[in-house]
Parts: sequence; structure tokens; C-alpha cells
Amino acid sequence: MPAEKPNINLVVIGHIDHGKSTLMGRFLAKLGVIDERIIKQLEEEAKRRGKDTFLWAYVFDTHKEERDRGITIDIAMREFETPKYHVTIIDAPGHRDFVKNMLKGAAQADHALLVVSAKPGEAEAGTADNGQTTEHILLVKTFGVKQMIVVINKMDTVNYDKKRFEEVWEMVKRRLLQFGWNIEKQIIGPIPVSAWEGENLTERSSKMPWYSGPCLLEAIDMLEPPEKPIDKPLRIPVQAVYNIKGVGLVLAGRVVTGCLKEGDNIVIEPADKTAQVKSIEMFHKRIPQAVPGDNIGFNVKGDIEKKDVKRGDMVGHPDNKPTVAKEFIARVMIIQHPTAISVGYTPVIHAHEASVAGQFVELIRKIDPRTGTTIEENPQMLKPGDIAEVRIRPIKPLCIEEVAQFPQLARFAIRDMSMTIGLGVVQKITEKKE
Repeated sequence: MPAEKPNINLVVIGHIDHGKSTLMGRFLAKLGVIDERIIKQLEEEAKRRGKDTFLWAYVFDTHKEERDRGITIDIAMREFETPKYHVTIIDAPGHRDFVKNMLKGAAQADHALLVVSAKPGEAEAGTADNGQTTEHILLVKTFGVKQMIVVINKMDTVNYDKKRFEEVWEMVKRRLLQFGWNIEKQIIGPIPVSAWEGENLTERSSKMPWYSGPCLLEAIDMLEPPEKPIDKPLRIPVQAVYNIKGVGLVLAGRVVTGCLKEGDNIVIEPADKTAQVKSIEMFHKRIPQAVPGDNIGFNVKGDIEKKDVKRGDMVGHPDNKPTVAKEFIARVMIIQHPTAISVGYTPVIHAHEASVAGQFVELIRKIDPRTGTTIEENPQMLKPGDIAEVRIRPIKPLCIEEVAQFPQLARFAIRDMSMTIGLGVVQKITEKKE
């Protein structure tokens, strides 16, 4: 690549069947990122499976199971360039069972692109209390996504009707405001598009003369470049671990803070294994160093094997090791629960790339969200709507950080019974001593 454009990571979110994968497939085809021959092959495969309308989604849905079920299961990544940015797009699943994977996508993203369908009934389902549009709007906020583009898709199904567009935007806006998004500063859009007909993606559409805002491509360049906390200690949550023949052990992840250089000595927690970095790659090119926001693979050598490292572990430098929590005090917000939460409750804590069961060992106090003052000391239980300070003890070793130093690594979601029960931020950690 010529002069380096800043990298941004964009997670695509929204309710199942609102057209996320189709939108991105069509968008990448229009940008010329996908070869015409591949599109031809995909066209044939879609026809053979009798799923014509899934053609563009096939670009992203690479697993056979996804093509059979027509849903995005894991997180697909693709890259493209805009006039201003090098963009890594993370297509996150929208199906309820797959929110766990969606959390991983949100944890890696700087910005989000929310896709909402204009089709009658679909926007209503997505923005319902148990809809994924609602849940995703909340989750990306928790994981520190600063800005979000809102796209209202399937405008072709409502004859590009301005009234329906405005109606859908009102539903979405209500949820954005509910979860504390600042519409003026943090939201770009809403942008009316048709992924299927390719309208308003890379150039303004003539089918919606009533709309004067940007197309999707222009909207992406309106996003602000993310901050790069390069002066902080190194932290890289491990996303994947590979043993590559002839190369050795390769770790993949996104640099959150600090800088990783070729030749560095590193430590991997919670296993407390040390290794040396032999080489670093990004977008299939070798690079001498990686900075915050970079999605990299790095080859390590030392007294370390594949079995010693797993997704959710944390890479740091030996002089400032990642924190392994014995327990931590967090401020949590309870969103939904069939009954109430009391001491002993053990849901799954999802932080960055990690997911570990964690037990609520103490309910310290309930807090008034507006003033931060204590409403009740040592409450017996917490119910939806409550904000509280609690002490949580991870059942297995968990690398997590305090919000004062590493805000990106202090946020977590609380999941149980395949739903998001609540969200939290770590205030203070009691470290696990060897």
C-alpha cells in the first residue's frame, strides 16, 4: 500500500435477516474488492441451493453450515479502502444463539454499522424489547464503540417510501436514546439503502430524491479516526492460536494498547508463559511493529506450546504483565433477568476475547445512575433496571483490567440463558498471586 491510511475496524450489527451480509457483499462488489469471477461462482451456488436472494451474503458466509442455514455464525473479516481509511469490516452474527460471537466482534471494533430493515414487521421485531437491534445497540455501547452509522436497508421493499424510512428511524432513535447514545455526536445517518438493488451504497441514489445525506461510502469517511493509546503498556487479547507447519506457533489478535515490535520479549497470562516475537504480519504483509487498532498475527518462540495459550488470554511485556484477577469490584447494570440476582449467582462474564464463569460473591450497594450516590447498602437482590457495585470472583483465571488505566479492557457483558443479563465495568481488582 502507498502512504499508510489509518486503519479502522467496523463491526456490522443488526437483527437476523435485516440484510447485513447482503449489504456488505454488495458494497464490496461495488468497490471492486471482490473479483467478478467469484461473484459468478457465488451466483451459481446460490441458484443451485435455491437461495437467489442470499447471493451477496455468500461473500461473507463462508462456512457450509452458514450457507445451509442462511445465517452468519462466526465473525467474517474483509478489508477494503475508502478515500480516507483502510477498513477491516467485521460481520457479526445477528441470530440470537450467536450473540456470544457478536460480543467478540464488538470487542474488536472501533466503530459500528447498524443495519435495520425497512420491511414491514422486520424493524418492529428488531427494535422490540427482545429484538437483536435493541440488544446490539446496547452491546456495542458497552464495548466502547464511539460512533455508529445507522443504515435503513430494504428500501426497495417499501418502494423507497420516505414516510416508512422516518417511521423506522423513530423506532431506532428511541433505543439509541434509551442506551445513552448522543445522536448529534455519535450517530451518522440514518442512511436509506437497498442492498439488493445496490442503491445508495457507493454513490448517491436517484431513487430517493427526498434524501440529501451521504451514501454509505461517504458515511464511513465521516467516522473519526480512533485514538491510539500507544504510550500505555502493551495489551493484546488473544483471538486465535495456530500451529503453522514450518513456522511454529502463531498468535492472532488486535493490539489494544502499547506497541509490539519484532524481537520483543512477551509474557502471556494467565499461563505466565514467556516468549520472543520472531515476526509480525498484518494484512498478509510483514511489519516491524504493531500499534493499537492493528489486527495482527505474530510468530513466537520459546518454552511455549499451543496448549499453553487460548482465546481470551492476554499478551503484555514482562515489565508490566497483564492483570490476572482473583476477584474484582465492578459497577454493573442489570438489563433483564427472569427473577432477581442474589449472592451466589454465577453467569458467564464476556470481556474482550475471554468468556469465563464468574460468581457474584457480594452485592455492595445500589447506585442512583444520575447522581452516583448510594440508594441501598448490601442489597439482598438486584433486578432489571438496577445499577450496583458488586464483587465478582471468576471461576477460572481471567485477564481483565481496571477502567482507570485500560477502559477498553475493563468492560464486560454478563450472559446467562442465552441472553445478555447485564453489563459491567471493572473498578478495582484483587490480583491473583502465584
